[in-house]
Amino acid sequence: MTLDKRMSSAEIVGRLSSGMTLGIGGWGPRRKPMALVREILRSELTDLTLVSYGGPDVGMLCAAGKVKKLIFAFFSLDAIPLEPWFRKSREAGKIEVLELDEGMFQWGLKAAAFNLPFLPTKVGLGTDLIELGNLKTVRSPYDDGEVLVAMPALKLDASLIHVHRADHRGNVQALGPDTYYDEWFAKAASECFVSCEEVVPAMEDAYPDDVKANTFERCFVTGVTEAQVGAHPTSLPPAYGLDMDWFKKYAAAAKEPGDWSAVKDELVGKNEDDYLASVGGKEAVRDIPLPIY
Repeated sequence: MTLDKRMSSAEIVGRLSSGMTLGIGGWGPRRKPMALVREILRSELTDLTLVSYGGPDVGMLCAAGKVKKLIFAFFSLDAIPLEPWFRKSREAGKIEVLELDEGMFQWGLKAAAFNLPFLPTKVGLGTDLIELGNLKTVRSPYDDGEVLVAMPALKLDASLIHVHRADHRGNVQALGPDTYYDEWFAKAASECFVSCEEVVPAMEDAYPDDVKANTFERCFVTGVTEAQVGAHPTSLPPAYGLDMDWFKKYAAAAKEPGDWSAVKDELVGKNEDDYLASVGGKEAVRDIPLPIY
């Protein structure tokens, strides 16, 4: 019998709970599981600890008051250097933070994936990140006796990831040049939920030429849901680019007084169909050109 992992977005968010530690894949304004983030924004979930290379996913959840703590390596919308709603929340002291170097962040996810309490690293030595993060050091047991940072595991209760394709068994294909660390978000989590542009019957039959795009094994995937253009307003190369007009409107709304309740309905929508209609529909999103870096 083949296990069918297909779920709706609402069913996925229904598996989450307030107070959990949630990892969100993607990278700044690239390949974020925004359809699932919007579903969380429409839910009663709150008091979340988020682990993310941050973009509008975390900014919107901060704006909505759903975040207790952030663990992050950076926040950016690329052309808009600092995520504006995250900035407002942090400057107002509304959230706890653990700020890490990108390498330390990756190492923490890997430690969780390997079921280790920590991994040693040189990254962070000589910086204030050690004291600010209350991190500890260890001494090498070998002849070198070197002192290293003991980067603690970033264990996730659940992770959310957006890819191009998935099948009902949880096989995925993530295309494009910047898949980066989604593998480790999947493996560091007790449960991993994947949204995708297309659910196919059997990946090996549907797209055999893209087998190398299967970035993590299906055994790590708890559920999959089809969410066409589900990364909008972030980019999903090679399918569509980031929506700069949307980001400009989003950033402008954060300027003082920056009332999230006044713009929530426009930026989130009552449901996903409502949201996509507000941005011109799926074809309009697919026509957004890819950015050139």
